[in-house]
Amino acid sequence: METVIIVGHRGSSRIAPENTLPAFDLAWREGADAIEGDFHLTKDHYIVCIHDHDTRRVSGKKLVIRDSTLDELRELDVGVFRGQQYQGTFIPTIGEVFSTIPAHKMIYIEIKSDGAIVPKLFKEVNGSGLQPEQIVVISLNHKVILECKLRGLQSKAFWVCEFQKGRSGEITPSLETVLKTLEQVKADGLSSNWGVITESFAKGVMAQGYEFHVWDVDDLEMARQYMAWGARSITTNVPRYMVRNLKG
Repeated sequence: METVIIVGHRGSSRIAPENTLPAFDLAWREGADAIEGDFHLTKDHYIVCIHDHDTRRVSGKKLVIRDSTLDELRELDVGVFRGQQYQGTFIPTIGEVFSTIPAHKMIYIEIKSDGAIVPKLFKEVNGSGLQPEQIVVISLNHKVILECKLRGLQSKAFWVCEFQKGRSGEITPSLETVLKTLEQVKADGLSSNWGVITESFAKGVMAQGYEFHVWDVDDLEMARQYMAWGARSITTNVPRYMVRNLKG
């Protein structure tokens, strides 16, 4: 069995401000194998690391990312809400996030924009000095995955799917729908939210040659369960805790 990959969700985001250089640096110090960050395209065509489509939740001031320039976004403090030690923390560019990645470590790039981000993403990746195996592209937007693959992405790409369970226990989307989507967009695997899909569902995905990944798991027993099912990576807000208990 391959060793599970521990991914710091938005860095070590339980402690440090999510999607910031302090959060990513902390995740590396805590022993994470990879970091996961969320990326949007700005008005002036920079790729920046932030989860939401606007800045209100992390800064207290609302700027819509796609309607704002990098300089405008840089004026915001996205760290002070997590403590005075993080005062002055700014929204990083993807290049700045790349620069934190140690040799042999990885980044999961979650694309939050539409396909317009892909050409710029390829330029950033090609100029990063990272190897293809250090990069994974993920997105809820399956069309972005297809766009990356059609442009010749050399790294793996996973479709992110947030599953729901109905009152009668049915899981949506269905396994059939998921497999059809994965095939259509040429994805290498599925990234699932935790706590919904079953072991048979996960193994049904893997039986067709796709990797199975799960986010964002902070409970140790749940993590061990997904490892037993064959998950290749576990994305977590507490990378230090997971590294110590799953790899110690």
